[in-house]
Amino acid sequence: MEIRGERKCSSCGERWSYYETGSVSCPACGSVRSVGVDERTEHTASPVSFDLTPVRNAIDEDPLHELADRAADRTREYTARVGFVHAGELQLLEETYLAAAELRRVGTTLGHAMRVTDEEELYFLDLLRGADHGERPAPETVPETFRPERGLAVTSSVDAYLTDLRRVLDEREGPVDTVLSSVTTHRKRIEALDGDVDPQDAERLVATVRDLSVYLREDDEMALARAQDRLDDVA
Repeated sequence: MEIRGERKCSSCGERWSYYETGSVSCPACGSVRSVGVDERTEHTASPVSFDLTPVRNAIDEDPLHELADRAADRTREYTARVGFVHAGELQLLEETYLAAAELRRVGTTLGHAMRVTDEEELYFLDLLRGADHGERPAPETVPETFRPERGLAVTSSVDAYLTDLRRVLDEREGPVDTVLSSVTTHRKRIEALDGDVDPQDAERLVATVRDLSVYLREDDEMALARAQDRLDDVA
């Protein structure tokens, strides 16, 4: 959405940046009466905390299905609030968001599972250990039973990111439109397969979107070329 992020309190005159605080309340007096002092700018990002420590601390006490449910709830709250445009500037698609999206799906699956294999439990714990630190298990370590969770985590993340990317995308034709169209096609293909694709294919989709992002943010022609090349490798 477009907002006037630089605010001036109508009660005490304090100035602050909504872009930094994510709050409409004056940090000096608490008043919610303020006026914008800048131009309207696209902004979807908010300061969001993401801490899985309480869940990790209960590993030795709570049953696996309860841990999985709690992890899924925390990641759901986080991903629902994250945006990728800060004061008009496109941000990165970070590992933390991708890991949270995957942990949400894995946690939901395990929370309802009647039986869980050792491999599945260890993978969940690996995700739980590193998701809020921006760490995801390597594609080759994804259990076959969790390939749908990895695939759908990627497609939902890519979809959310491209929605914000288009908010700030200048009118462009040619290569950028081609890459965006191809990414959308591959995303829909993975969704049609319920995410059950080779995790390496899903990761190439992530890498393609990141290269496109680098091109748009830094005008890096090599990044655009890499994005085009990666699409040729996506099955």
